[in-house]
Amino acid sequence: MTSQAAPAPGPREGDTSTPDRRTPDHEGLVMTGVCLQHGDGSETVQALDDVDLAVRPGELAAIVGPSGAGKSSLLAVAGGLATPDRGTVTVAGIDITAVGARARAKLRREHIGFVFQSGNLIPALTALDQLRLPLRFRPRRARSGRDPMKLLADVGMADKAGRHPHRLSGGERQRVGIARALVTEPSVLLVDEPTAALDRARSHEIVRLLAREAGQHGVAAVMVTHDHDVLEHCDTVYEMVDGRLTALT
Repeated sequence: MTSQAAPAPGPREGDTSTPDRRTPDHEGLVMTGVCLQHGDGSETVQALDDVDLAVRPGELAAIVGPSGAGKSSLLAVAGGLATPDRGTVTVAGIDITAVGARARAKLRREHIGFVFQSGNLIPALTALDQLRLPLRFRPRRARSGRDPMKLLADVGMADKAGRHPHRLSGGERQRVGIARALVTEPSVLLVDEPTAALDRARSHEIVRLLAREAGQHGVAAVMVTHDHDVLEHCDTVYEMVDGRLTALT
């Protein structure tokens, strides 16, 4: 009679350690068979229905679809802000569905950048200080991050480094928001409707900037958008309808 090894214990909620699950084939963002429901009983809504998504380092993927289709839920699960009912999500080769809440928070700080619709800048901070702030919360062993002033120059905002958000245009605030998300050198960048409040010319500038930064620095970027005009700058395009994701290109 042969003995079997006991299964490895699952993660404890208070555990901050991150299991070493990295593999070369899973760098970037990989979502496999992801399902997520909202509500209870007869009020249940299938927000994500068996979603598969793979975004390689250096790639900008766009997700389009009607309001309520599940796009925001996808970003929340990809960023470790929501836990799927089923399926796995790996970020930089780490299975974020297999760790506790504190470990997910640590992984978000080290590997995931978020860009919001309005930039979500802190009113009291200058453009330069918006980038300096995330670096103060970096773990000692983490990468030092990109130089804030040089990064502002890369996104065309060096001459506005000393300005506060109320003295910036909508497009300028988005540029600072993108720079802030990139300053910690994330593996994955999640972008929510970055052109919603911009005119056509500024919208193209912002998405070209996202594509360039992702490509040059090996970031796996996912952008949710209603703006079909900017899709030409993206490497891949997906459509989400009723929680299901379909590749268009």
